[in-house]
Amino acid sequence: MPDQETLNRLKLSPEVGWYLASRGIPLPDCPPLHKTPEPRDEPGALFDPARVDKVITAFSKLRHTKGQWAGQPLKPDPWQVAYVIAPVFGWVQWDDDADSYVRIISELYVDVPRKNGKSTLCGGIAIYMTCADDEPGAEVLAAATTKDQARFVFDPIRQLCDKAPALKGHVKPLRDKIVHPKSGSYFQVISNVADAQHGANLHCYICDELHIHKTPDMLETLETGTGSRRQPLGVVITTADTGRRETPYDNKRRRIEQLARGVLHDPSVYGVIFAAPEGADPHAEETWRAANPGFGVSPTRAFLVKASRKAESSPTELASYLRLNLGIRTRPDGKYLKIEDWDRNAGLVDETALHGRETWGGLDLAATSDLCALAWLFPNDEDGTLDAVWRFWTPEDNLPALDKRTAKAASRWVKEGWLTKTPGNVADYDWIKDQIKKDRDVFRVRSIGYDPWNASQLTNDLVSERAPMVKVRQGFQTMSPVLKETQRLIKRGTPEKTVLRHGGNPVVRWCVDNMAVAMDPAGNVKPDKKNSGDKIDGVSALLTAMSEVLARPPRRKSRYADEDEIMVV
Repeated sequence: MPDQETLNRLKLSPEVGWYLASRGIPLPDCPPLHKTPEPRDEPGALFDPARVDKVITAFSKLRHTKGQWAGQPLKPDPWQVAYVIAPVFGWVQWDDDADSYVRIISELYVDVPRKNGKSTLCGGIAIYMTCADDEPGAEVLAAATTKDQARFVFDPIRQLCDKAPALKGHVKPLRDKIVHPKSGSYFQVISNVADAQHGANLHCYICDELHIHKTPDMLETLETGTGSRRQPLGVVITTADTGRRETPYDNKRRRIEQLARGVLHDPSVYGVIFAAPEGADPHAEETWRAANPGFGVSPTRAFLVKASRKAESSPTELASYLRLNLGIRTRPDGKYLKIEDWDRNAGLVDETALHGRETWGGLDLAATSDLCALAWLFPNDEDGTLDAVWRFWTPEDNLPALDKRTAKAASRWVKEGWLTKTPGNVADYDWIKDQIKKDRDVFRVRSIGYDPWNASQLTNDLVSERAPMVKVRQGFQTMSPVLKETQRLIKRGTPEKTVLRHGGNPVVRWCVDNMAVAMDPAGNVKPDKKNSGDKIDGVSALLTAMSEVLARPPRRKSRYADEDEIMVV
């Protein structure tokens, strides 16, 4: 059994580590860049090694069809067992409706560079789910975007069946379908949404190369077609895309990364992303090993040496090499505010203890049909720290859509008091105005910043009620020093000595993780709502409040000054 340090380094659960050791499977020395938590802490969760054995046995009944391994049993690579097969098929819990143990994980996402055995992994899972998962009348579909791609997906899987002696007489590989007569099950590939919709009652779907899909229609149709099965499984296996925003690939990958970072929580979704770490030398063997879990077998070292040399000679080839062979999105969205820096500043925020304190506010009203946010900042000039408090509102009719984008976290935020839902389908400004009045009664509000571009009747009403409203423009000139100062503050913070205390507000944490920044030629930065992963209203409100804090008149030398004692005002 591997020790805990090894398990942590390889991102393996104790259960999977034990399984590998007990079955004599070597430990894969290639942890994924991102891995979502296994559902080991879910109520009633059990790890069933016999289920994993069954899948691996089913794989072994198939035969390689090409290259030096042609005719040999299909044996999953250690990394495929450790990071895909064992977690997905091993974790179960009792289901009263099914009157049996069922898989906890119903969605699998594997993002890995080319030549790492995606086709054989897809094929093995497809045949197992069709023939061996004890599901009568199993319907298993693989989704492609064109008929040519459909053949590219289907033909290798059909050949796996054709060359497998153990399947003779049990499975019928037809031209466009693989049938398992005993269970009344079948596997086939589709290339349009209409085929996916036609009578779909899916036990399993496989979406190959998600980055090719231009619209979400196919994947959404497949996802909604599994509702009546005991333990369905949706599989997405893909290579990285070019980094375009708001594509089906971008949305799915962003969700997996947020689950991996703990920003969202959904035990039914499991994913691994293999890619070179940020800043790694793309031509170093160490980087090849980190990005390619099958390194040395498939892809071979010689293959990557050749690809690397070719990439060094051409910018176009380099972009392709980074994406296809190292899993690097060629237009990455580097996080300006890193979630690990943010988390170090969580601390405890006692709102009652802030009563009577001076505060500066920031109001974000950009999305009246989605989120509205208000942030209050409370500077402490004695030790140079700040406390932050937020208010969030969303229309009640928007909550289902927000739940979908947050893995149902939004409803939890409402129950826990982090988010307030207002009646109807647009933000109710009366609720926001009432909350601001309540806050003005208990805090010493010095100013409330707002974006004049999104000025509304609410801001007019607040001005008429003599609230200290201040216009704060959101361009580079205003936002760059504010954003840079916010980054500096959270980088300074530690769990023992927090600097920008935020109490771990989960709505803001989600916004921080979503935020992208735009940069002008002079190096100035500002939040980029257009290219951010999702809503960033909580950050926008914070930065607007921070602008007001930094603009306040100096009273004495401030702890917010830099090391050269230049006061920031």
